[in-house]
Amino acid sequence: MSNLQKFGGMAAISQALIYILAFIVYGAVLQYPTGSDLMHKFQFLADKQLLLSVMNLIVYVLFGILLAVMVLAVHERLKAKAGALSRFACVFGFLWVGLVIASGMIDNIGMAAVLKLSETEPEQARIMWLTLNVIVDGIGGGNEIVGGLWVLLLSLAARKGQALTKPLLYLGLFVGAAGISTIYPADVLTEIFGLSQIVWFIWIGLALYRQPLDEQDAMPVNDLCYENNQ
Repeated sequence: MSNLQKFGGMAAISQALIYILAFIVYGAVLQYPTGSDLMHKFQFLADKQLLLSVMNLIVYVLFGILLAVMVLAVHERLKAKAGALSRFACVFGFLWVGLVIASGMIDNIGMAAVLKLSETEPEQARIMWLTLNVIVDGIGGGNEIVGGLWVLLLSLAARKGQALTKPLLYLGLFVGAAGISTIYPADVLTEIFGLSQIVWFIWIGLALYRQPLDEQDAMPVNDLCYENNQ
C-alpha cells in the first residue's frame, strides 16, 4: 500500500507540472490569431498541429492517467475512517478522469477533421471548429465542476478522518469551491481553480509521498471505490 501512496504522490506532483506547462505553452508560446481572417486561423492550426496534438495528449490524456493513480491513492488513505464519503468522492474522481481523457481525444480527432475540411469547405470547417470548441469546453476544458466536487468531497472526507493537515484541508475546500464556481462561464474562475490546484497538487503529493499509511488504514481494495463489508 505504501507504493500506491508514493505513486499517488508522484502523480499529483506531475499533474501540477502539467498545469504549469499548459500555462506556459498556451499563454506564451501559442498565440492564437485574433480577428476575422478565417484562413489565417486555419493556417495557424495547420502549422501548430503537431504541437497542439502533443499538448492535448499531455494536458488531457496523460493528466487523466495520472489522475486515476492519484484518485486511488487518496481513496486508500481516506477509506478506513471516512468510507462512505471517500467512496462518494472517488466516484467523481474517476468521472473526472474519463471526462479529461475524452476531451483530449475529441480535440485531437476534431482538429484533424477541421483541417481536412478547411481545404475544400472553409465555412463548414469554421462551424465545425466552433462546435468542437463548445464540446471540448463543455466536457472538461471550460468548466471544472466535476473536478471541484472531487476535491471538495475528498477534503471533507479528510476532515472527518483527520487524514490531512488543516491548512491542506482548507486549501482543498477552497480549490473545490473554486472548481464548482466555474459553473458560471468566466475565465477568471477557471484560472483561479487551475492556479490554486497547482499548489494543492504539490502539497497533497508531498503528503502522500512522505507520510506512510497507518497499518489499520491499509485495508485491501476489493473493487476500486467500493468495499464489500460482508
